[in-house]
Amino acid sequence: MSNTILVSPPEHGVQLIRLNRPERRNALNVESIQALGVAFSNAETNEGVRCIVLTGNEKAFSAGADIAEMGAHGFSALERPERKAGWAAIERFTKPVVAAAEGLALGGGLELLLLADIAIAGRSAKLGLPETRIGLIPGDGGTQRLTRLVGRARATRMIFCGEPISGERAEQIGLVSQVVDDGFALAAAERLAASIANGSLSALKMAKAAILASAETPLAMGLGVERHAAARVFASPEGVEGLNAFLEKRSPRFVVT
Repeated sequence: MSNTILVSPPEHGVQLIRLNRPERRNALNVESIQALGVAFSNAETNEGVRCIVLTGNEKAFSAGADIAEMGAHGFSALERPERKAGWAAIERFTKPVVAAAEGLALGGGLELLLLADIAIAGRSAKLGLPETRIGLIPGDGGTQRLTRLVGRARATRMIFCGEPISGERAEQIGLVSQVVDDGFALAAAERLAASIANGSLSALKMAKAAILASAETPLAMGLGVERHAAARVFASPEGVEGLNAFLEKRSPRFVVT
């Protein structure tokens, strides 16, 4: 595994993945994106992983794409097959992802944050898409996912102006789901992930699929996706256990390693 990320063994169903390029403020180069893709692919098939916590360090979740790499290789750096495969592995990950952001989450770093299901940020974190300020535009999903998440008006302002917003403001507009005092984002994310990991993995995966479908399909089709997912989890072993536990007035016994 590349040393551009640190992957901890899962504990009680939660695996921590930490970006590890502090000298570059965790800028995302081809190697680090490829490593993330491998880590997420491994977690997908690891039954001991029920939820991922994705983070950086206290100064930067990620300052964005590695500009030095882009300067050296041009747009072809973004077109590298291993880079595309890394992003795709993160995008198709079916289990819950909780991101914890302190400091900078800019450009590609914010686009990575947007792939998390739940994001928690430090109060003075800086989140933004500054690409237009250097004559570029977001190229890893920023124009699409940010707009779907916070609405066209807010996304357009953030992208056109290129100015970051604080973690506090990010919570107000729905870019992150929780803001905490600086230095406590990771602890809050780990607590939340531990709670999520105690739930039914089959239900969590089907709920995630249905939620993602809501941004990509008309309402009638999305309702069909939801109904199909609900039927599948109802018939699953964890669904049976959960229903029996409710009727028997006890806590369900889902498998958490």
